[in-house]
Amino acid sequence: MKRIRFYANSTKPAAVSELQRLTTVALGIGLDLDDSTPEAVVVLGGDGTMLSAVHRFPGVPLLGLNLGSLGYLAGVERPFFEAALKALRSGDFTVSYRTALKVGGQVALNDVVVSKSVSGHAAVIELAIDGRFTTRFFADGLVVATPTGSTAYSLSAGGPILLPDSQSIVITPICPHALTSRPLVVRDTVRIGVRVRPRPGAESLEAFADGAPAGHLAEGDLLEIEKAAEGVPLIELAGYDPCDVLNRKLGWSGSSIG
Repeated sequence: MKRIRFYANSTKPAAVSELQRLTTVALGIGLDLDDSTPEAVVVLGGDGTMLSAVHRFPGVPLLGLNLGSLGYLAGVERPFFEAALKALRSGDFTVSYRTALKVGGQVALNDVVVSKSVSGHAAVIELAIDGRFTTRFFADGLVVATPTGSTAYSLSAGGPILLPDSQSIVITPICPHALTSRPLVVRDTVRIGVRVRPRPGAESLEAFADGAPAGHLAEGDLLEIEKAAEGVPLIELAGYDPCDVLNRKLGWSGSSIG
């Protein structure tokens, strides 16, 4: 690889200083900085900056250098920034096309969230899979997450962790008002329908794709969510292991088997 561009969270002083330093490193190892036709975008920041880059540079492979707190998407830690740039130059990496969701005209790498705009009465939310009624949630909202997004809002709401290649989608209710309401894992080829049902005192809901507004749902409105035709290309360096990332980020511990 020869042509890259940097994309930094300019509100973070650490990102600005690292951008200056890594620009010198990149030029010194033979990388060209090309803002118009880059072969890859190197993202300096946290997972929020990565999501911003996903939508700003559609179809361009992204490499995340973590300057945030979690760094599930921006997976390269600071001691390895220079090594990551050298790996780009030498081609010592792979590109993983992560499942994304489509809602309306928008694409979400992490999740589509349907929730109340203010606190108050819970909503009655109907869920359909491939046009067939599946269940009804009495909850504050719903998270429809990709494997990549399963470690984000869905996890906080009690959903399971999906590995990136699991070819699944997880549907997680937000603060359900019934103990029988549980997350549901479905194959990523299904078409998901979400409808808000009338309830006295209930509010309309808002839909968000990776945190960006994606529509307003009044009573009876149907929101359809499905897998996007194209995956989001993320660069994985040699030796990348999603389980190792989970071990580091979630603080898992214990001895290995065997």
